[in-house]
Amino acid sequence: MDAPTQAPQQAPTPAPGQPPGQVTAHDVRAAAARIQGAVEHTPTLHSRTLSALAGCDVILKFENLQYTSSFKERGALNCLLSLPEAARRRGVVAMSAGNHAQAVAYHGGRLGVPVTIVMPEGTPFNKVKHTRDFGARVVLEGATLSESAVRAAQIGEQEGLAFVHPYDDPRVIAGQGTVALELLAAAPDVDTLVVPVGGGGLISGMAIAACELRPDLRIYGVETQYYPSMRNVLRGEHRPCSGQTIAEGIAVKQPGELTRAIIQRHVRDLLLVPEQQIEGAIAALAQIEKTVVEGAGAAGLAAILANPELFRGRRVATVLSGGNIDMRLLANVLMREMAREGRLLSVLIAIEDRPGLLARISTVVGEAGGNILEVSHNRMQTDMPAKSADLGLLVEARDAAHADEIRARLTGAGFTLKSAAVVPANA
Repeated sequence: MDAPTQAPQQAPTPAPGQPPGQVTAHDVRAAAARIQGAVEHTPTLHSRTLSALAGCDVILKFENLQYTSSFKERGALNCLLSLPEAARRRGVVAMSAGNHAQAVAYHGGRLGVPVTIVMPEGTPFNKVKHTRDFGARVVLEGATLSESAVRAAQIGEQEGLAFVHPYDDPRVIAGQGTVALELLAAAPDVDTLVVPVGGGGLISGMAIAACELRPDLRIYGVETQYYPSMRNVLRGEHRPCSGQTIAEGIAVKQPGELTRAIIQRHVRDLLLVPEQQIEGAIAALAQIEKTVVEGAGAAGLAAILANPELFRGRRVATVLSGGNIDMRLLANVLMREMAREGRLLSVLIAIEDRPGLLARISTVVGEAGGNILEVSHNRMQTDMPAKSADLGLLVEARDAAHADEIRARLTGAGFTLKSAAVVPANA
């Protein structure tokens, strides 16, 4: 999901034929017909293992399997196809640092619509490259996304380009709502939806479609606790919106005007989830469902797992809204989750500095079922004999009890453990 920190301060002139602000279920159905065959009809699957963990039936909608790995394609494509032909020939402009950029660039390139994307100057190179590879003109300007939004508005006015907003546009909202049509067709007995909320485009479109089909459906939105902007607006709260979050796709400081009104009408509550729970959901989806999601895409599952009393016994569907996570960050998340589970054992062993000892120690760890992840030698401690050394190991265990067993095996084999402890999650 894409996360503007602020809505454009100067909106470009709407393209001729731009629809009014109201969005209806008819608009969502029209969007579904319009984009059919051009976006993936992603799987909707029941997860037995996650259901057992959560205490409710968990159904997953895999929007991370879209071509650009995000649901954003639906709204972007519907918006592009809804433009008059003259506006499409002139082209479109958008501000984005993530999924919205790639969605607009990809479908614009596919349709022959010139696309300009304004991105903050600090946008990671790989995101800039992917957007350019889809054929977009990328303008790197602005220290923040809000500054980029102002520049996008200026370019739109100067060049007569239609503006494709990430979430606060009725055509975009209608396109995102097609997720609910597919989900409820595949799982008609779902009684609860849990949807990530940034600017609110996804949950707004889904709520409009779902409430016509199933007026009794319970709908919950999920925000990261660092950016509770929609909750602040709707509840009159004043929680801070700042901080580094792994769910940058929903790290929105200023939610949409259209979307907040829809959420007010249709959404039962907005839940907040902390970073640790989002990380745990990313790891659970990777380990259990063998699927890669970004932080925003895991927020719904995080909320389900964190609120067992709220969802117990219900049939709950959530959207894995995106899968664009940096691989180094994903690796770090998985390692941190292993530490939380007590599965990383750090051992410091006093050894003689001679051949063969590392092999012997490796054999003991291996026979105990441990997996050595890292090895380090320290021969430079001046308070030790020159023929001695410290051998450091980072060992993967099944759980904390297994880590204790590995420690006992090493001690039983005659090795002196100077320290041995489960790596804390905040190490």
